[in-house]
Amino acid sequence: MITRKLTAALLGAAAGISAFGLVAGAQAAGVTDTEIIVGSHSDLSGVASVWGAPSTNAMRLRFEEVNAAGGIHGRKIRFVVEDNQYQVPRAVQAANKLLNRDKIFVMLGALGTPMNNAVMKRQLAKNVPNLFPFSSSKAMSEPFHRLKFMQLSSYYDQIRAGTKHFVEVRGKQTVCAVYQDTDYGRETYNAAVDQLEAMGMKLAESSAHKPTDADFTAAIGKMRNAGCDAIAMGTIIRDTILPVATAGKIGYDVEFFGNVATYDLLVSGAKGGVTEGYYAMTSFEIAYPDDPRPEVQNFVRSYRDRFGKDPNGAAQLGYSGADMLVFALDKAGRDLTVDNLVTALESIENYRDRFGGPTLGFGPEVRRGTNAAFLAQVQNGRWVRLSDSMSY
Repeated sequence: MITRKLTAALLGAAAGISAFGLVAGAQAAGVTDTEIIVGSHSDLSGVASVWGAPSTNAMRLRFEEVNAAGGIHGRKIRFVVEDNQYQVPRAVQAANKLLNRDKIFVMLGALGTPMNNAVMKRQLAKNVPNLFPFSSSKAMSEPFHRLKFMQLSSYYDQIRAGTKHFVEVRGKQTVCAVYQDTDYGRETYNAAVDQLEAMGMKLAESSAHKPTDADFTAAIGKMRNAGCDAIAMGTIIRDTILPVATAGKIGYDVEFFGNVATYDLLVSGAKGGVTEGYYAMTSFEIAYPDDPRPEVQNFVRSYRDRFGKDPNGAAQLGYSGADMLVFALDKAGRDLTVDNLVTALESIENYRDRFGGPTLGFGPEVRRGTNAAFLAQVQNGRWVRLSDSMSY
């Protein structure tokens, strides 16, 4: 005969198992009968706000479209965004709010490699998936974790492929690096070092800086003194434009190449054409607002009507990431759990966004949507694709 004490213990254990979602049908955090709570921490007011604001705006636009059509299996999406200002302490604070107070179901499009790295461990421990972050760091998909999904190829792969191209195809012999002294920047630096070593060469010179630095006179002087004929850039927007402009001012003829983080309309459209000729390795192709395709024009019109300005490449990626999440939420069904969502995400194959981006796909052991990386260049103030997909 089971005693009252044993019965109570068994009931308590069952409740504990259910609380951790180990019982079939257990309600997931961030999911109620009427809503799904999606969270993001992004840069809305700092040095990377040119990505953070448009990307989260576009995510919001996609969710508003879904909600206006009745939601997903009877639930509306509530999107909660916190400003991390591209600062790690702010990101930690923002993530703590999203995870503990808002109790989000998933994290979508969180911006910044150092910021994602700072919160990833506790986020995953709470069983909250990290979907399509605004970081192409290897850490967003490696080491493998069932809750980490990355949209594009990695910075590391892009810079290795770019370095190989500039040496083997463009004949560069003295490769150097200018990079942010952050997790993101160091990944770019390491990629250039590793690729050069694989080709029996060494990085000739390097210069690290803070994301907020604005004077690159010493750094570019250092590159010129070392005789650098190609410079790998581990930078984002302003710290891409300023070094290139500095080199132009002093008459230093050198080719700069970066990764997808530098592939932005602000870089290509820099005042005075100072970035003309700059190269970037990227995994997607920016659709300009004057693109004649109806699907692009519909997006531009909707975005412009909602937010009063034209979308950029970050908005494209944000919209596409939100669209893939919508697809997965729909496929996961009314019985929405993290396990069901992961299974639905793993089923995505041959996804193509409306902007002509690369085919994306995932699987039980695949957490990176694409390994594609191609070379683009600033020509007459616009990005022009120069190659098919490249590798190292």
